[in-house]
Amino acid sequence: MSKRIANTTTKQPKSVLEKKTAAFSRWLHIYLSMISFVVVLFFSVTGLTLNHAGWFDGKQVEQKYSGNVPIAWVNVADTTQIKKLEIVELLRKNYGIKGYVSDFLIQDDQCSISFKGPGYSADAFIERKEGKFELTELKLGLGAVLNDLHKGRDSGKGWSWLIDVSAVFLVLVSLSGLVMLLFLKKRKISGLLIAILGGTICWLVYYILVP
Repeated sequence: MSKRIANTTTKQPKSVLEKKTAAFSRWLHIYLSMISFVVVLFFSVTGLTLNHAGWFDGKQVEQKYSGNVPIAWVNVADTTQIKKLEIVELLRKNYGIKGYVSDFLIQDDQCSISFKGPGYSADAFIERKEGKFELTELKLGLGAVLNDLHKGRDSGKGWSWLIDVSAVFLVLVSLSGLVMLLFLKKRKISGLLIAILGGTICWLVYYILVP
């Protein structure tokens, strides 16, 4: 009887705050994990393709075009009157050019336009005197597309925001998992030790293998 009384006196009930924190951490961890599952899978796969780009090199496709733009669009004394938007839209409509315009340079005798996208580039050179142009389109394959998306290169502001949001999601998943672990008394110590061990192993790999 005395042992039962001693046990009941030493065991302290969880506070309301602890219960709510544990429940919220569990809820947050589960649903953020489900939301970010595709994100984790994507960046895991593309991390592999990026680290071993030579394994996933696709066939490069290069296409060349030539044509003319209206002379009145480019053969003007005032370079501010050059029809930039019209030229870009003509190339997109007639030749299926993709990506965003990274450069539109105007020189005395020619204009040069560069389009960029994930695993993609296109460059046009227009003679201002006659309106003739040469256009080269280069597609680098699926591997290059995935690698550029992983790095956020030439992918636009919308994709950059997605990367930032994904990073925040993964941070919250990690933190909520750690908080949830702190409320698992039987596994708290072993879990923290494994986490510390994992961090130590990563540091040792960096210290020993990275020049």
